[in-house]
Amino acid sequence: MRQTIGLVESLIKLAGLDWQVPNFSTLSRRQHSIAVKIPAQKHGRGLELLIDSTGIQFLGEGEWKRKKHGAEYRRQWRKVHLGIDADTLEIRAIEVTGNGVGDAPMLPELLNQIPSNESIASVSAEAIIPVRKNGRPWKEDGSGARARNEILRATRRLGSTIWKRWSGYHRRSLVETKMRCFKRLGERVMARTFERQVAELQIRAALLNRFTQLGRPVTVRVG
Repeated sequence: MRQTIGLVESLIKLAGLDWQVPNFSTLSRRQHSIAVKIPAQKHGRGLELLIDSTGIQFLGEGEWKRKKHGAEYRRQWRKVHLGIDADTLEIRAIEVTGNGVGDAPMLPELLNQIPSNESIASVSAEAIIPVRKNGRPWKEDGSGARARNEILRATRRLGSTIWKRWSGYHRRSLVETKMRCFKRLGERVMARTFERQVAELQIRAALLNRFTQLGRPVTVRVG
């Protein structure tokens, strides 16, 4: 902890700011009520919002006992629902729920986070997953199997390249990439209570948006 405080003090000094670094107890006490502002760029075009979610582990009582005493406890998870701007790749909305909540029930909450003066051109919350090259049809005993078989038939008819363009796969993969970036900041949260966990995850979203605003890689196909 001393090394962390020393690092933060050095960064503040390099920035030319006369700020004091709060101790861990102060940060932990205020975390549950902190209002995190997630910075985002606005553009004149309608917002194309991509919705997806991922699981984040948290250190609950059972996990702590497992590490301390070696007892067997189920891991505990939160689900993070993100709304990504398809143009800027910034996180525009975030909600945190229990692991059993799907994206559809949280869609109104995510849309409410978009400013009322900003138009929404489209919302995409459907997973588009390509089938492996040697994939075979599944027995259609559920909606998931039927959707996969439809993708398989379309891919065989159109070819993989055309199917990806037709289905919007490349655009949909943007939110999956952002999810991987989000989890690179940690596969779990350290806070114990739900309010503090939400604040911790919102801070991650704010940091990722700052990184995105610094610049994005430009990919050019060669050959």
